[in-house]
Amino acid sequence: MRRVQPLAATSQVALRLASAFFQVRFSFWASLGRKEHPTGLLRTTRCQGGAECVGKGAWLLQTSEMQSTANYLWHTDDLLGQGATASVYRARNKKSGELVAVKVFNNASYLRPREVREREFEVLRKLKHQNIVKLFAVEEMGTDKDKVLVMEYCSSGSLLSVLENPENAFGLAEAEFLVVLRCVVAGMNHLRENGIVHRDIKPGNIMRLLGDDGQSIYKLTDFGAARELEDDEKFVSVYGTEEYLHPDVYERAVLRKPQQKAFGVTVDLWSIGVTLYHAATGSLPFVPFGGPRRNKEIMFRITTEKPTGAIAGTQKRENGPLEWSYKLPVTCRLSLGLQAQLVPILANILEVDQEKCWGFDQFFAETSDILQRIVVHVFSLSRAVLHHVYIHAHNTIGIFLEGVYKQTSVESSHQEYFFQGHPCFLEPSLPAQHLAHTTEDSPLTLLSEDSENPTGLVFRDPSLDVPKFVPKVDLQADYNTAKGVLSVGHQVLRISRALLDGQEMMLRGLHWVVEELKATCGRTLETTQTALLFLSPNLGTEGIASVTGESEVPELKEAAELRSKLQTINEIFSRCSQNIMETQTSLSSLSSELVKNWDQVHEDRSTHQIQCCLDKMNVIYKQFKKARMRPGLGYNEEQIHKLDKVNFGHLAKRLLLVFQEDCVQKYQTALLIHGKRMRTVHETRKHLRLVGSSVNACKMEAREAQGQLNKALDRLSRRLWQGRMKAAQSSPPPFAAYSRLLPKDLVLHIQELREEMKLLAFDLQHNNRIIERLSGVPSASGSLRAESEVVES
Repeated sequence: MRRVQPLAATSQVALRLASAFFQVRFSFWASLGRKEHPTGLLRTTRCQGGAECVGKGAWLLQTSEMQSTANYLWHTDDLLGQGATASVYRARNKKSGELVAVKVFNNASYLRPREVREREFEVLRKLKHQNIVKLFAVEEMGTDKDKVLVMEYCSSGSLLSVLENPENAFGLAEAEFLVVLRCVVAGMNHLRENGIVHRDIKPGNIMRLLGDDGQSIYKLTDFGAARELEDDEKFVSVYGTEEYLHPDVYERAVLRKPQQKAFGVTVDLWSIGVTLYHAATGSLPFVPFGGPRRNKEIMFRITTEKPTGAIAGTQKRENGPLEWSYKLPVTCRLSLGLQAQLVPILANILEVDQEKCWGFDQFFAETSDILQRIVVHVFSLSRAVLHHVYIHAHNTIGIFLEGVYKQTSVESSHQEYFFQGHPCFLEPSLPAQHLAHTTEDSPLTLLSEDSENPTGLVFRDPSLDVPKFVPKVDLQADYNTAKGVLSVGHQVLRISRALLDGQEMMLRGLHWVVEELKATCGRTLETTQTALLFLSPNLGTEGIASVTGESEVPELKEAAELRSKLQTINEIFSRCSQNIMETQTSLSSLSSELVKNWDQVHEDRSTHQIQCCLDKMNVIYKQFKKARMRPGLGYNEEQIHKLDKVNFGHLAKRLLLVFQEDCVQKYQTALLIHGKRMRTVHETRKHLRLVGSSVNACKMEAREAQGQLNKALDRLSRRLWQGRMKAAQSSPPPFAAYSRLLPKDLVLHIQELREEMKLLAFDLQHNNRIIERLSGVPSASGSLRAESEVVES
């Protein structure tokens, strides 16, 4: 006879078997690196800051299942997000297979009044915009006819998930931030046009989608707290997320302080300000000691006591003072040019005083002004800094030059530009659209007339922000630490690349300037050598000089003096020519050094070493990310985890060592050498200007002396012919003395010389005109003696 076990005992055995079964299955799926258990045992929710964490109900038996409406179906494992009143799943159209997002409301949602539940449906039906998540349908699920929202599926997560990426821990890149700004402003403008207030703007409610061109498109979502509200209307109900709440709403919703305040549409502006600051810096603007959710009273103090113009406030130690910031942190990836446009907007929408806070009209006007601007990239060769100058296309180049002055302190009249190896003359009256198209890799290169000490790239030492692992094994803490270290690693890589790019732009810009100076030397040298050719002392005036010692004829004395003057000019031209050739040699040597250094920069492997360390660290980080979802580790797994922590730390140290002892030191050395070279270049430019002025002055005086000599010979020739004519008519001739002093051969010689001088003057003037057109040697006036002293010095 078989023994029948009691029912209770049978149930206990079944539970033990089920427990063992699920433990085996969990170990199997965990070994495959699955984020969630396939049967739904592991339930995750969003924690503060958007990081995934184990929910309060984790590790409870929770059977996953397929759910559906008339046209869509989804698996409860495909959870995209979870809020207080609903969960969002990835679903498919039953007929087309198209991916969509479905919002399924939970029991807490049905505790709200019906009109509140229906409000989200009506708001979404009313909104149709590229930057608002589309509503496809409202369907029903199950026998209870629960409402399900079928919406556009955004496959690239949310703005929060983008910011949670370690690569963006210090904020978004400038181009991506501008995309966020454009999309958020456009979406909010559509809300205001339709009289809608969102009341829960935050990065987690801004979804991301990649367009056909690969560019991000951001869309506002989650209109559960939204309602219709005109600019002059108020509301009293409280919604939102703590860190992004307007202080008045925070006081009542979080601190539970009774108050009779009503709220207007500007509560969205405060949330937008916090969101934009978060996107620009990677962190929240208002952070008390211990964090916003652990120190709520201080959080409220920071937001309400914030001085006008401040955009951030922190408390760095317990019971410590509040510290205010009026600009974005140095770790921010946005250029100073964009920061100058953005900070006033943040300061005026993060304003608790409603009388001082901007309205939406001014917010839209100022943000649209930024978005309508074009950016011109300018590399200051003297300071070794890359600038982003934001101007309107319809502005004049003169306004652009003023914008450059604001960032560089170089007066408009002292700005000289090179672009892609050539001098670039900017006409201030022309529209800015005539400016060359620039990029960060191909900017306009600015050369100022004044010599400055290069400042180079300003950055915060990343090693100051490196967190440390706790000694014991703590999966969540180890993950957070690894994430922080990896974030610093990405910042190190960005700075290293910027330092390397800075060296390349210094060498490239200086090479362009040196080549232009060499070309100037060549043109000036051609001018001096041409002048020497026509001012050769062997011009046939020796015969005049041989008789001037005993002759008292005025024209002969004048001709001799002019010849002496031309001889002096000839000597100055010779010294100028020699000086220019020496300068050319020096510039050629500098050019060779620049090319050699350029090759060294291109062969530099430091950024590749840092990237290699980052790749290995990222593999360990992903393992930590998976491990934190587990309740614990076995002995062997724990040992592997400890080794990974050690290896991760070694990789981080190596990365920082390469950065500090290779990248930074090379950059500082290059900056020092660049400063010396720039001083040499400025001295050479000034010297060539003086030489050019001297050459030009000598040309003018030579032309004048030749003209005078030609006239003197002309007068002497007429005097001689007149004397000979009179001598033939009378005796004794009145010019008998001249006959004794001026032999017939000399008379003929003077006539020949006169003709030669005329031809010479004509040829010289013709050649001078050609040279001046080709060379553009700077003109200057001055005495021959003064210019001679300049050259000799």
